[in-house]
Amino acid sequence: MRRWLALLGAIALAGCGGGGASRPTLTVSAAASLHAAFTSYAREFKQADVRYSFAGSDMLAAQIEQGFKPDVFASANTALPDKLYAMGLTSRPVRFAANRLVLAVPAGSKLRGLADLEKPGVTLAIGSPSVPIGVYTRTVLARMGSTASSRVLANVRTEEPDVSGIIGKLTEGAVDAGFTYVTDVRATHGALRAIPLPSSLQPVVAYGAVIVRGDAHPVQARAFLAGLLGGAGRHALRSAGFLPPP
Repeated sequence: MRRWLALLGAIALAGCGGGGASRPTLTVSAAASLHAAFTSYAREFKQADVRYSFAGSDMLAAQIEQGFKPDVFASANTALPDKLYAMGLTSRPVRFAANRLVLAVPAGSKLRGLADLEKPGVTLAIGSPSVPIGVYTRTVLARMGSTASSRVLANVRTEEPDVSGIIGKLTEGAVDAGFTYVTDVRATHGALRAIPLPSSLQPVVAYGAVIVRGDAHPVQARAFLAGLLGGAGRHALRSAGFLPPP
């Protein structure tokens, strides 16, 4: 009887451990624009519990350069993962998603297009020059021509470190418009409206991910990336409005 009870106890402990207490915790540093999609993905990822750090891609990459070792880094561009790989800090980057830049305005705004951004008194939020959303925005402005670009930049009231800051300024009513990703406008559930950009101005917005060398959970990290390319992560990205990788 005692041996039987001991066996039952061992089975119970094994079941409890497999249910979550002994599961590893995967640390993922990810671009702020991935918040909704990755949060959804974490609920479906069975190989580990996922702990996220969402911020501007440039800041997250700088942390890795300084010695921080998340298991996975997911960036809103491919330049930063490529740089970390060239430094020998990560695995080879994979492209896992694409996005589209839009002009975001409050739902009831009278602004209708880029030409409205040149008008005196219109206020604008953009990304800082070092973060991907800021780089993409400046690509759009450069393609508009120097005169139009100068007028738009004169109306910039704030340069934010990530898309969350831009969305925050818009929803608070602190600015009239902002350049962000279509997925972030979608995540406001109608509070903001997306104004599409002409195809001639649209930059290529590609997302890249890497496994950081020396990470604690390489098996789970590889599974996380695999899910982004064809699994629960791909489904979560699609549901949030992301496009397949270019």
